[in-house]
Amino acid sequence: MPGEPSITFHGAAGGVTGSCFLVEHGGGSFLVDCGMFQGSKTVRELNWRPFPFDPSSIGTMLLTHAHIDHSGLIPKLVKAGFTGRVHCTRATADLLAYMLPDSGFIQEQDVRRLNFRNRLRGRGEVEPIYTREDAEASLDRLHGVDYGKWIEVQPGARARFWDAGHLLGSASIEVELTEAGRTTRILFSGDLGPEKKPFHDGPDGPEKMDWVVVESTYGGRQRPDVDDATRQAMLAEEVRKALALGGNLVIPAFAVERTQELLYDLDRLFDSGALPVTEVYLDSPLAVRITGVFEKYLPHVNQPGTPPPFRRGNLHLVESTEGSKRLNRLAGGAIIMAASGMCDAGRIRHHLKQNLWRRNATVLFVGYQAPGTLGRILQEGAKTVRIHGEEVQVHARIRTLDAYSGHADQTALLNWTRERMPVSRGIILTHGEESQRIALRDRLAEAGIDGTRILTPALDERIVLTGSGEPPVEMVAERLPGGHLPERDWHNSYAETVLALSQRLQTAPDDPTRADLLRRVRAALGLETA
Repeated sequence: MPGEPSITFHGAAGGVTGSCFLVEHGGGSFLVDCGMFQGSKTVRELNWRPFPFDPSSIGTMLLTHAHIDHSGLIPKLVKAGFTGRVHCTRATADLLAYMLPDSGFIQEQDVRRLNFRNRLRGRGEVEPIYTREDAEASLDRLHGVDYGKWIEVQPGARARFWDAGHLLGSASIEVELTEAGRTTRILFSGDLGPEKKPFHDGPDGPEKMDWVVVESTYGGRQRPDVDDATRQAMLAEEVRKALALGGNLVIPAFAVERTQELLYDLDRLFDSGALPVTEVYLDSPLAVRITGVFEKYLPHVNQPGTPPPFRRGNLHLVESTEGSKRLNRLAGGAIIMAASGMCDAGRIRHHLKQNLWRRNATVLFVGYQAPGTLGRILQEGAKTVRIHGEEVQVHARIRTLDAYSGHADQTALLNWTRERMPVSRGIILTHGEESQRIALRDRLAEAGIDGTRILTPALDERIVLTGSGEPPVEMVAERLPGGHLPERDWHNSYAETVLALSQRLQTAPDDPTRADLLRRVRAALGLETA
């Protein structure tokens, strides 16, 4: 298309999930990421809506990494008419060979349960966003590339991948767009890892960009520097306290990397005697398969003279549904790790249902919990939650261990951005809750970066990458009012209200008090006079 290049932010703008950036330039158009939205129902419903662009018109895609909030709508994109390549690192392609079909399978399961409830309620049936078969068909689009080597994306566009230090295979992507003798250089940070992680060095990247698109997940948070020994000691303390209570330790863990990091550290703690050898159950077919990919790319984690960290005698890999159900018999003394990490789907919900009501149980969060998810609701201190349509009292200890975060904190984000300087045109902040994004914007300005050149696009806003002057910004497809992604919505309020009413009725001193409460509720609904 003629004119200046542009980026339209069709996801991860004003929120953390759904990363999807449409780049248009003289030689065509391409996407950077095509991820699934997670969080409140209002946000998740975007996954079912048509794309705000024509998938058949997109020439190709550059994928930063395998996490579902960056890759999870690729099968839907292919099903809707996209025929181009998806360029990603080889490790990312290997991970997606398991992750995308698993995502399709989960959606088929979730829709099957939803349609059963819909039939009971007289409602129409819904279709999954895509199926396992759709996901498997999309894998042919993947094209593995190496770090540090330029690839031709389409006429007038080339790209180079840099290690982002966030996840096995994760990348920041440098893009050069050339038209009429002028080159525009853009760097998409992807998700940036902290400066110290068990399996990675700190994130890398080029200098002297025109535009830098930076994630801001933890743009307002600071974490103390944690080395391997300190992180393992923190985990050991959490495990000892949990097991001392006599109950189970339930860990909602992301199947990719967070699970493997925990297994690695538990292995070290068992071998050193810092923890007694304890039965560990990895109840996630996806995590089991992904662990094999880690063994392929990270052979150095096996220390001479000790059991391999992913194949210990006390590590039980649970793949079958029957095996998962048998874990319900465990009343205490075990470590149960299961996905999903935000507790919105998967086997972890069954384990929470079995353990949240136990006063001797512990739930340990080791990763980011998006607003509106069951994980965030538990972190925020809910006393009652609904799982599979049933109320569950929360008596278990709810703990969070931040040492395993896969995201850079504010200081690391600031340092990474400074290392990319000078940036001639602008810095665009994405992939963060609004409070985190604004905090990073303010901190960058305090560090001497011109605040007028720090942009915070809303969902579905387009920024024209002009060579000079203030870049034009326009809303191109207002899928949510004002392009605002609500952290909480009426679905959350409804669930909280129903739970609160139930709890008030249960704890009321007598039947007349209960009847009076219901009478007032009914009056507010116009069902009867007060």
